[in-house]
Amino acid sequence: MKIVLVTGASKSIGYEVVKALLQSDESYHVFLGSRSLERGQQAVSTLRNECADSFGPRDKGCALKECPDCFNTVEAIQVDIASDLSIEKAFETVKASVGRIDVLINNAGVIKDLDCVRGKASLRESFTGSYDVNVAGTHVMTWTFMPLLLQSCDPRLIFVTGLVTFEESAREDFPLWPLERGWPKKVELETVGYRCTKTALNMLMLDYHHKLQMDGVKVWCVGPGFLATDVA
Repeated sequence: MKIVLVTGASKSIGYEVVKALLQSDESYHVFLGSRSLERGQQAVSTLRNECADSFGPRDKGCALKECPDCFNTVEAIQVDIASDLSIEKAFETVKASVGRIDVLINNAGVIKDLDCVRGKASLRESFTGSYDVNVAGTHVMTWTFMPLLLQSCDPRLIFVTGLVTFEESAREDFPLWPLERGWPKKVELETVGYRCTKTALNMLMLDYHHKLQMDGVKVWCVGPGFLATDVA
């Protein structure tokens, strides 16, 4: 059974990743990471209903050590990647429970650009806020959990980035058509800070790839495409 930890998994892309793992023919125990433990537990409850056929007869939401014969299992774990303390607590929880992870999927992220558009934050606050979570938070999460990942005989590290390559961004209509002359521009759906962080994650992925080559860790970035989610 492979052990997988998915951050930001109580909704949207992360939730669907967990759902796909639970419905897979492979056997997984999934740690569903969520900033709020309550929302994480609610997501787990919903998944048990949606994926009922994927669980073994003994699965009642128990932890892996308590239910070794279950085909697939899932449990919520509180982890806020904006908090070093939260990351450390999650690390200790997983270490005590299973002692390793086979796959770390860095999915958690936020979009702070709209806070500036709506007057809730300054331009600097919204921009650095996105970087603090999406880039620094992901880096700290990965760095902290690396000892557990290296305990796996087949370690995998995945970063959810996106369609933010320079080629894509060079399109005339990406992310929106040219605006009228004048300054400041009126952009109701601003995402430049978010897109910059996703580009930065590509570099972070490459750095981990170089550092971990001799450790046998397979490292990827994944672009899920343009999707309707409630990321905020």
